[in-house]
Amino acid sequence: MVARREEIRRRLPRLVTNLIMAIIFWIISIFIPPTIPSLIIPGINTEASTLVWILTMIIMGIFLIRGLTDALIIGDVLTDAITKKLGVKEEKSSKRAAKEFVYIIAIVLIVTAISPLLANIQDVGGYLSTGTIYIGLGLIILFIYDIGRIIYKIIEEKAEIFADYVAQGKKDKSRE
Repeated sequence: MVARREEIRRRLPRLVTNLIMAIIFWIISIFIPPTIPSLIIPGINTEASTLVWILTMIIMGIFLIRGLTDALIIGDVLTDAITKKLGVKEEKSSKRAAKEFVYIIAIVLIVTAISPLLANIQDVGGYLSTGTIYIGLGLIILFIYDIGRIIYKIIEEKAEIFADYVAQGKKDKSRE
């Protein structure tokens, strides 16, 4: 209990700070690039405003990823607390399946939010957007596979318990 509180006390301020920094860089990415005159950077033939926008989006992404790691750990702590309150007996496998379901939802939301932003980058935006979608899809498939394994294991254990119960009942009847 104390370890969970300490983890939340340590992670929550970092999460808030990372989210505030991400919002600040998002605002910078909206207002600063239009103020830069249309200077073409020699060698790469790209406008300076586009490079500033890409740089601010990358920095924003870094803060979002840092915030996401803190949010996932806080989510794990809260999931543990909620499942304990609900009295879930198969803590390890069912908790992991629930966490992975939350991760799937988070991946869908993140890819949905990032994909249009990446698509706006000149020349490579389409590739980045498509790559992000495929990476997200791969992670989702991995998590669904693991959830399937967990469910299979739980059902297999329950089926063995049921089979032992039925076999025990037949042995008792044959003795009579």
